[in-house]
Order: sequence, then C-alpha cells, then structure tokens
Amino acid sequence: MRAVVLHEFGPAENLRHETVPDPVPGPGEVRVLVRAAGVHQIETAMREGLDIGPPLPGLPAIFGGEVAGVVESVGPDVDEAWIGADVVTSHGSPGGYAELAVADVRSLHRMPPGLGYEAAVTMVVTGTTTIGLLDIAELTSDDVVLVTSAAGGIGRLVVQFARRLGATVVGAAGGPAKTAAVRELGADVAVDYNLPDWTGTVREALGGRGVTIVLDGVEGEKGRAAFGLLAAGGRYVTIGAASREEFRPDETELKERGVRFTDALALLLQSQAAASNEARALAAAADGSLVPAFQTFPLSQAAAAHAALEARETTGKVVLVPDACKEQLPGSR
Repeated sequence: MRAVVLHEFGPAENLRHETVPDPVPGPGEVRVLVRAAGVHQIETAMREGLDIGPPLPGLPAIFGGEVAGVVESVGPDVDEAWIGADVVTSHGSPGGYAELAVADVRSLHRMPPGLGYEAAVTMVVTGTTTIGLLDIAELTSDDVVLVTSAAGGIGRLVVQFARRLGATVVGAAGGPAKTAAVRELGADVAVDYNLPDWTGTVREALGGRGVTIVLDGVEGEKGRAAFGLLAAGGRYVTIGAASREEFRPDETELKERGVRFTDALALLLQSQAAASNEARALAAAADGSLVPAFQTFPLSQAAAAHAALEARETTGKVVLVPDACKEQLPGSR
C-alpha cells in the first residue's frame, strides 16, 4: 500500500509518501480501506520530535488515528458481517496516513446514513472534543462568548452551537478570509486577531457588554488578550495551544476579578466518556445540528497539509484523502 512515513523527526518535508507492506488485522481487528484520515494539530509537534503531548512514536512511523472508510477484511474472531461496512474510528493503526489501516472492532462506529467519510472523520475526534468542551463550558443564552481560532475545526462547531443556543458570539480568527468565514457562520462579531488592538474592536462592538466566557484554543499572547476581555466573574476555558505558547492566568488576578479558569483539554484526557461522545458527535453531524467543516489534501501531499496547518493557513479540519479516492469525494470546504 501507499502510506506517508516519517523516518526522522523534523520539518514537514520529512513526511514521505512511499510503498510499505499492507497491515494485517489481528484477533478482534478489522482492516479498513481508508477513504479519509484526520490530521491533528498535535501531530505536527510530534513530527518535529517535540515531547509536549502523547509519547513520541518509534520511527519509522505512520501518523493518524482518525480513520473513515470501508471494512475490507477481518481478523480472527471478528464477524464477517463487518466486511463492506462504512465505519469511522479514532484508533486507526499503524496510522491513517495510508491506504489501509487496522482497528479494534470495538472502536468502530458504523457511519450514520448520509454522512460522508470526510465529515465523519472530522467529527470522530474534533467533534467529540467539541461536545466535551461544550459540556464543560455549560453555555447559556445569556452568555457573551468569545471563541478564538473560530475558523478552525472546533471553533466553527462552537460558534454554530452558541448561536443556535441564543448566546452572543464573538469569533476571533486570523486574516480576512477566516474572519469572513466566521461572519458567515452567524457570529455577532467577527474580528481578525492578527490586527493591532483587536480587543478594542471587540469592546466597541459589544457596546459596554463584557465577555462572560472565553473558549480559547490558541493560548499564547492571543489567549492573554482574550482573557483581558473577560468581565468580572467570567470563565476562561482553554482547549489547547495552537500557538504552541502556553498561557495560564495568574492566580492572584483570577481571585481579584472573580474569574474561573478551566483546562478543558486536561479534563477531557481524563474523561471516560470518549466513546459515548463520539457517538453523540456523529449523530449531531448526521442530523445537521452541527455542520463540520474540513479542508482536504491528497495523501501524497501530507507534508503540504502539515505545513499549511502549522502556518495557520487552513480552515476547518485538515483531512487527507488517498490519491486514488480524491476525485471521487467532495472537494475542500
């Protein structure tokens, strides 16, 4: 099969599209003909060899646990009725950056009718994380919500949910195109946080109303600026650091302003609800209550996908599609 293999930690161009042996499903496993594979932000750091997330893999490595496709064969003790089923999993192995992947049958979800492979693979981790984040955030219609990285995979889903709930939504993203995309989602205020004094623009647009909750996936200086917009008694919830620069509010300032800080990502990593949240996320996409956005790249261009993601040039979830399937599936959205 063709796969994208990392032989040496380093820049995106170290990802090489090459021929490798087909994986063999073991007991309790199936082999999936990959139709779409998700790319996760943390994988760009792991590719560089940065020990800031999950344990680094042994090399050579094939990244990508998020896989959607068709069950092509089954291992021992697996019902052959699975063969031909459209499935999605968050536990593909050795990785989804390939034409074939294996997965434990217990990790599979049958894809809801009408849901495409790209949408399914977007929701199985990004959507699941969003569902967990929203559970933690406990948004209400009275909230004024500031979402950073609002044009990203999680951000777009949060904006949709908050608008449907009736909350006031401020979406912050980088650049005119992303800001326009956030505005199209229905955000009450869409702001380019790469511009100077973007926080002043938010304050003016809100006309004196304070932000009651920040849902931050960027951290760093942008997270610090977003935190500064919170009204007394507000909540600052972080879901990751796309900037790769951590921001943690000062304990003294938290107390003085009565602001509550929550590391949602840490809580979700400890949660036992992942499987049920995966099902909830897929169902939400199937019934249209959450509409996933994704940008596709051919599998052979995985290096370009990583480079674009690191440069924050992508919109929505980054998804790889095997080159043989690329023309058969919907284009980038």
